[in-house]
Amino acid sequence: MASAPIDEESCKGSMWVLDQKLDQPMDEEAGRLKNMYRERKVSYMLILRLAFQSLGVVFGDLGTSPLYVFYNTFPHGVDDKEDVIGALSMIIYTLTMIPLLKYVFIVLRANDNGQGGTFALYSLLCRHAKVNTIPNQHRTDEELTTYSREPYDENSLAAKIKRWIESHSYKKNALLILVLIGTCMAIGDGILTPAISVLSASGGIRVDHPQMSNDVVIVVAVVILVGLFSLQHYGTDKVGWLFAPVVLLWFILIGSIGALNIWRYDSSVLKAYSPVFIYRYLKKGHWTSLGGIMLSITGTEALFADLCHFPVLAVQIAFTSIVFPCLLLAYTGQAAYILDNQGHVSDAFYRSIPHAVYWPVFIIATLAAIIASQATISATFSIIKQALALGCFPRVNVVHTSKKFLGQIYIPDINWILMILCIAVTAGFKNQSQIGNAYGTAVVIVMLVTTLLMIPIMLLVWRSHWLLVVIFTALSLFVELTYFSAVLFKVDQGGWVPLVIAGTFLIIMYVWHYGTVKRYEFEMHSKVSMAWILGLGPSLGLVRVPGIGFVYTELASGVPHIFSHFITNLPAIHSVVVFVCVKYLPVYTVPVDERFLVKRIGPKNFHMFRCVARYGYKDLHKKDEDFEKMLFDSLLLFVRLETMMDGYTDSEEYSLGGQQTERSIDLLLTDNGDSLSSVPEDYTNQSTCDSIVPVKVLGRGQSLVRSSGQTSQSTGDELEFLNRCKEAGVVHILGNTIVRARRDSTLIKRIAVDYIYAFLRRICRENSVIFHLPHESLLNVGQIFYV
Repeated sequence: MASAPIDEESCKGSMWVLDQKLDQPMDEEAGRLKNMYRERKVSYMLILRLAFQSLGVVFGDLGTSPLYVFYNTFPHGVDDKEDVIGALSMIIYTLTMIPLLKYVFIVLRANDNGQGGTFALYSLLCRHAKVNTIPNQHRTDEELTTYSREPYDENSLAAKIKRWIESHSYKKNALLILVLIGTCMAIGDGILTPAISVLSASGGIRVDHPQMSNDVVIVVAVVILVGLFSLQHYGTDKVGWLFAPVVLLWFILIGSIGALNIWRYDSSVLKAYSPVFIYRYLKKGHWTSLGGIMLSITGTEALFADLCHFPVLAVQIAFTSIVFPCLLLAYTGQAAYILDNQGHVSDAFYRSIPHAVYWPVFIIATLAAIIASQATISATFSIIKQALALGCFPRVNVVHTSKKFLGQIYIPDINWILMILCIAVTAGFKNQSQIGNAYGTAVVIVMLVTTLLMIPIMLLVWRSHWLLVVIFTALSLFVELTYFSAVLFKVDQGGWVPLVIAGTFLIIMYVWHYGTVKRYEFEMHSKVSMAWILGLGPSLGLVRVPGIGFVYTELASGVPHIFSHFITNLPAIHSVVVFVCVKYLPVYTVPVDERFLVKRIGPKNFHMFRCVARYGYKDLHKKDEDFEKMLFDSLLLFVRLETMMDGYTDSEEYSLGGQQTERSIDLLLTDNGDSLSSVPEDYTNQSTCDSIVPVKVLGRGQSLVRSSGQTSQSTGDELEFLNRCKEAGVVHILGNTIVRARRDSTLIKRIAVDYIYAFLRRICRENSVIFHLPHESLLNVGQIFYV
């Protein structure tokens, strides 16, 4: 039989047109699910209560910095009193420039619906520009209620920058690597924060017992760390209510003691609030001591990463009214004490405490250090969960620790890795100075990454004037590059630790992402034409046995290559075939009622469907969730909905889940504006495209309403058929694509693909475990792909 001529400019071939019509995107399904969120007005009392609660979650790390800042700034003692004034002046204005102005009033506004951190910034960019290296997004995803984005004016600066970023893949990869560097350094914070905080708090024992050796302090710190990490699987739900009161009491204590020390020792320290002393301090050549001063802002990045669902206004109130003034008083009081006791700089914090309240302060300091460590560990779990969702980290077990709060999670594998590394750092260095050098390196690099990511955020998301972007970037980089140059001098004194940790995680994350991208490209390039499937007929050239086959694929459209591999090697296929695509979107969550999109593929008698399950980077798969049941329920709902929409005009309403919602039904049109009459005659009387289509093409003025008897009968028959198939058995068909490097590949590529990626694939959890699929109904289909 002669093939039809192909007009490449108009329709690219009749088979291509048929394929497009039989497997179109799910525009209508996404449109039907669209809801509108109404911004809730919060009362002032609620804001104040949330500001109080944020103290225990957001500011713990920043609040424990006075324990170790002056010791790391002057590890060899103080020679000149003016050096203390200069260092204090540097601390005051660093706290003002970075935590107060940059983060609290600017960066916090760049949160993604309450989520902070480098991956939250990356998600914002992915929604406003096509920078995602895995191109699995579709315009239907933009209709999610949590997918907020404003259109661009084509001639605006934002549109030009958007086109520039999207123009080459190397720019997208550079952006991804920048995000991964910030993420890996943040993971390093999760290791170093517990080490330096707990060790510094435990060091207070030696002040009251000078004869105690340093080894005893290390043992005490290690015991606290082991206990902290061992209790992670219980979560903080039951004791989290204690965090805010303890941290508030901590800030009140250090602020009060600081004010007392200013009055008690040397009030002339207040002249440090003049920036002139910064110039004098730097003029003396105290460049390397900036690494210790920079520790005064450790926890600032965690402030952004731990934002959770606290309103920005609540965090701003807590910082400006409690945290900032108490920190200024604490540092000023310590400086006043050091001016009068220059030989006590190594443990100035504990020695400056009045003897009557020494032990209560020591207990509160230890609790504050534990809370700060807990917040950083939780932030590390959250960061890794975000990286996992965006295809940048191997699949690991993520456990819910709270039934009330979605963000409280626990990752067992990562927890024990963090504990081992944290204990190794604590016991290996044995002093705060080297750990402080390592800590400072990690913190300043994360801040630099945040500054660089804020440039496209301000231009693309906020549409800020370029002059404001220049001012923000120049001031931030001026401060952060100054500190970065200082910590470079201490790479050999402990600063190498976060670089090694971050480098290791960076290799793991980038290699995993590279393998994920290559697997997706393989699926895209080798997918089977729908015309070929239709050519096999309703039986697909095989025996259709009772049952439902869920075929898992990376593709949201098209038939995966693994399916053709399956049907060409086996003699039978299930009566109902559902292609399941589980994909993560650059949004923090996908509402449950918008999670599943279902459509029919081909004519009804083929009994083929597609289901796209969409998740955000904060969404989790709970153990009590039955993913198989959720898929089947979505399929049944789709069949009912499909028939209901066949029987309604575009101005009527229908009921779904007890809620009356006004929905519009648009007839699917071809590219030239005609209706589906262009579909071959064999398929005009069957639902061939998306889930909601007219049964046949009607003339103008004709009603779309069928007789209720026919509608209910056809729906009942198909629903009964689906239920019978489910009772016959369900099989989950998973593809196991093995990626191998070609023989002519470079040595680095062979090592990355054949060894590192292969090893990560072997030790990571399977998708069947992530979705809690029954093991007895799994069928793995393997294939090898060479890159």
